Amino acid sequence: MLDFDPLHSPYASRRNVVYSQRGMVATSQPQAAQAGLHILQAGGNAIDAAIATATALTVVEPTANGIGGDAFALIWSQGKLHGLNASGPAPQAMTLDRMTALGHSEVPKYGPLPVTVPGTPAAWAAMAQRFGRLPLTHSMAAAIELARHGFPVSPSVAFAWQQATNTFRQQFKDDYFKHWFDTFAPERAPRAGELWRALGHADTLQSIAETSGESFYRGPLAERISRFVQSAGGTLTELDLADFQVDWCTPISVNYRGYDVWEIPPNGHGLVTLMALQLLKGFEFSERDTPYTYHRQIEAIKLAFADGFAHIADPAHMRVRVEDLLTDAYADERRSLIGERAALPLAGEPPRGGTVYLATADSEGNMVSFIQSNYMGFGSGLVVPGTGIALHNRGNNFKLLKGHPNCLAPGKRPYHTIIPGFMTQGGQAVGPFGVMGGFMQPQGHVQMVMNTVDFGLNPQAALDAPRWEWEAGKRVQMEHSTASHLFNSLAGLGHEVAWQANRMAFGRGQIIWRDAAGVLCGGTESRTDGSIAAW
Repeated sequence: MLDFDPLHSPYASRRNVVYSQRGMVATSQPQAAQAGLHILQAGGNAIDAAIATATALTVVEPTANGIGGDAFALIWSQGKLHGLNASGPAPQAMTLDRMTALGHSEVPKYGPLPVTVPGTPAAWAAMAQRFGRLPLTHSMAAAIELARHGFPVSPSVAFAWQQATNTFRQQFKDDYFKHWFDTFAPERAPRAGELWRALGHADTLQSIAETSGESFYRGPLAERISRFVQSAGGTLTELDLADFQVDWCTPISVNYRGYDVWEIPPNGHGLVTLMALQLLKGFEFSERDTPYTYHRQIEAIKLAFADGFAHIADPAHMRVRVEDLLTDAYADERRSLIGERAALPLAGEPPRGGTVYLATADSEGNMVSFIQSNYMGFGSGLVVPGTGIALHNRGNNFKLLKGHPNCLAPGKRPYHTIIPGFMTQGGQAVGPFGVMGGFMQPQGHVQMVMNTVDFGLNPQAALDAPRWEWEAGKRVQMEHSTASHLFNSLAGLGHEVAWQANRMAFGRGQIIWRDAAGVLCGGTESRTDGSIAAW
């Protein structure tokens, strides 16, 4: 099992690691973590706690997720890891010809056109039905209470809310965007500490809980969603919603220095994490904070993304097999391209995104790695009037390039950025981990795994350590807590490095590890309002 010093961290933080035995919830908002803990104490398991936390996050952190987004999960139950893909496909009327006829060379970021079928409510219902112990009316009660009676907005959420309000005021001129302002900024964005209520959101959550999601996909909510999207010029219909089903999938993994690292298979890009780790395990790393370590990590991520952008898509449309991309022989071939200076492998131009991640564990051995997102902050900017449903803009990730594996097509799932992570050793659960934040996510996963396995950092120190993010070409953003000699050395190796002042740009992570005695050890993100609730 993992060996680390619980008291030692070379990196500044607000907290030490947290230990518990009966249960733990780690996420980006204290009130959401408490919602999950309450469910554990009320007799629920880690799956029920994950649902409680996830639904609460749609209320207290609407700047990064919501009812109208997508979700993925890795669930450890009864000695086995299960994968859940609840990402929605393109509507049947969302076609390449339609987009090109409208004069688009790429799917727009905002408005009705990037709206695909939301999968998040179906994820909650599916998890409760297959693994949960409590009905959704119980596990979602705290979220409904927070929405109906209000909560004080946290500092990081207030900051992101103000940023989104500024962006939307500059870009949104059409009438259908006014519902976003009516819902989220009727006068202005809420400030930190101000109470915020969301009555329409509460009613929607109540309806989802009472019908196990049916009202969202085959009921009154479905009718309201489709009518509004079509009135705005979008393509989502009631039939698109009614046809949606989650996918219980087999997770994929690589072995990294004795630990199996698990991800959801495509259409998600957890595969990028695994390809990068395959490259990196061919090197020896004695120290974390050296130019050698940073350079090899960055070059491995660049090569993995080059393959990811070329090949990852809805699995039915991929032209290469996942297992072929993860062979040792292919890793050896790709690793030979990593030299002593920064290189330029072919890759796309990754945009940034907004997401929430949570991890839960209980005393029975259940553990959940769960992530949900509206993609870019509040998503498309479309909010179904009176419901609190902010619709995501995940369709923006499709290509409008005929013949590309990720080319837009009806009923097809797009390349997806949100990825939950999980680690095992010798067939036993070590635990869930994740780093949210668009195309930072595979990069964050690689850094968390190496901080843990290669450098022996405890969960909190692994999260607090300075991060980097490759953007495109040779461009790399560096966190200001990175030592200046590393910054200068990377520049000398040909990397186009720049300081990034916004710490949240480097993702926001959570980790829960379980030791051989069953003791839980967790870390939470110091770059946001991260919190661990332990029992």
